[in-house]
Amino acid sequence: MMLSLAYLILFGMGFYFLFKALKLPGLIGMLLAGVLIGPYGIDLLDSSLLAISSDLRMIALIVILLRAGLGIKPRALKPLGGTLVRLSVLPVILEGFAILLLAMMFFDFTFEQGGLLGFIIAAVSPAIVVPSMLRLMKEKIGETKRIPLLVLSAASIDDVIAITFFSVFLSAYFSLQSNWVLQITMIPVAIILGILLGVIVGFVMIYVFNRFHFRDSQKVIMLLAAGIFMVSFSQSLESVIMIAALLGVMTVGIIITEKKEVLSQRLAIKFDKIWVLVELFLFVLVGAAVNVQVALDVSIIGVFIILVGLCARIAGVYLATINTGLKIKEKLFVGISFTPKATVQAAMGAIPLTLGIPGGDIILALSVFAILVTAPMGAIGIQYGAKFLLNE
Repeated sequence: MMLSLAYLILFGMGFYFLFKALKLPGLIGMLLAGVLIGPYGIDLLDSSLLAISSDLRMIALIVILLRAGLGIKPRALKPLGGTLVRLSVLPVILEGFAILLLAMMFFDFTFEQGGLLGFIIAAVSPAIVVPSMLRLMKEKIGETKRIPLLVLSAASIDDVIAITFFSVFLSAYFSLQSNWVLQITMIPVAIILGILLGVIVGFVMIYVFNRFHFRDSQKVIMLLAAGIFMVSFSQSLESVIMIAALLGVMTVGIIITEKKEVLSQRLAIKFDKIWVLVELFLFVLVGAAVNVQVALDVSIIGVFIILVGLCARIAGVYLATINTGLKIKEKLFVGISFTPKATVQAAMGAIPLTLGIPGGDIILALSVFAILVTAPMGAIGIQYGAKFLLNE
C-alpha cells in the first residue's frame, strides 16, 4: 500500500499544479488523476487502500464541517437575519428536489434514491466558496451590504441542510417501512439533537482546553478525534442520531468560535493546513472510484440534470433575496457564488455505492460530473463576477 500512497501523492500533486497552471481549479486535476490511476484506469492503487477510501472520505467530511463551524461567528450573523435563513434553505431545497424528480424520470430511481442524488449534488462547495469569500472580505469588496459574509455563512449552512436531507433519505431507504414522510418530519428533531450534541461536546472541549495546556496542533487532533467518535458512534444507529452527529460536528466549531474567538482563528489556520493533505486524498480517491463506462453512459443526461438543478438553485436565490435591498447584479453574483460543487460531492458521492444501494454507480458518476461542470464555472464566475457585479 505504501507504493500506492506514493502514486496517489505524485499523480495528485502533479495534476493539481498542472491545472493551476491552466488557471483551473486544482481539485479538478486531482479528481482526474484518481480516474487515471484507479481500477478503471491504469490501476496503480492497491485494493487495501481502496478498501479504506470510504473511511478516509468521511474523515475529510468531518474536517470540512469542523472548518466551516470555525468560520461562522453567530454574533456577526444576527444583522443578516431572515435573509440568511431564506438563502440557506430555499436554494438547496429547490435544487435538491428538482434533481430528485429528474432522477426518477430519467433513471427510474425511487423517491429515496432520487433524494440521495439530489442532496449530494445540491450542496455548495466550501473548498471553493469559503476562500473566495474570505478573499473578497479581506479586499473589502461587497462589504457595504456584507454580501461575501452572507454568501459564506449561507453556503456553510446550505451544506448542513443538504447533508441533513441526504441523511434523512439514507435513513428512509434503509428503514424497514420505508416511511420517508415520517423520516422527513424528523428533520427538526435531528437539528435539535445535532445542535445539542455539538454544544455539549464544544463546551467539553473548551473546558479541557482551559484546564490543561495543549499546543494548537494537539487541539486540532482532539477536535478531529471527537468528530470521528461522534460520527462513528452514530453510524451504528439507524435513526436521526446519524443525522445529528454531522450537525453536531459543525456545531462544535461554532461553539468554540463563539466562546473562544481568538482560539478558533488559530485552529482554523491549522485546519487549513490539514486540508492540503485531506483534499489530496479525498479527490484522488473519489476519482479512483468512478466507473468510467457508467460515467460515459449517463454523461449527456447527467449534465442536463445538473444544469437544470442549477437553474432551480438560482431561482431559489432570487426568491430568497426579494425585498432585501440587493440590486439585480448583486443577486446574480450571489447566484453565481452558489454554483460550485466539489467537496461535499467528493466526500459523499460514493456513500450509496459503498452501501450497495442500486444506482450508486450512477450517483457517483453524476457527483463527479457536477464537480467537473460547476467547479471551474463557479470559481471563474466568482473571480470575475466580483469585479463587475459588486462594484459599489
